[in-house]
Amino acid sequence: MKKIQLSIYLDPETFKTIEAFAQRRGQPKSLVAEAAIAAFLSPDDSDRREAAIAKRLDRIARLLERLERNDGVTLETVALFIRFWLTSTPALPEHSTPAARAKGAERYDRFVEALGRRLASGSTILKEVSIDMQASEKPE
Repeated sequence: MKKIQLSIYLDPETFKTIEAFAQRRGQPKSLVAEAAIAAFLSPDDSDRREAAIAKRLDRIARLLERLERNDGVTLETVALFIRFWLTSTPALPEHSTPAARAKGAERYDRFVEALGRRLASGSTILKEVSIDMQASEKPE
């Protein structure tokens, strides 16, 4: 089939892009331009692009749902611990408050160090809970 010639004017940057692409592929510039125009005018191209975007959006939505679930587990865990601690820990007598504050500060420092080590290692309670839940759901 004989091809029809088309004369067009391109922005210098667009021309450089086509030229560089053609050189990398070892193809003539006219073939690269023809393929680009065909892809632009193809109705399937927009469908493929839309499908790829939808797939990415679905993956992002699943990731956000997982993050939301993890946040919910974290918040519920902290709230449950605080409620348990507040209901089971008796108030301190006035004369032992300074010693208790000092001991509390020492324990808090150890807690923060342990938390830092655990986060640095990549091991988390949420991962352990997930692993435990998956193991308990498997039929024996």
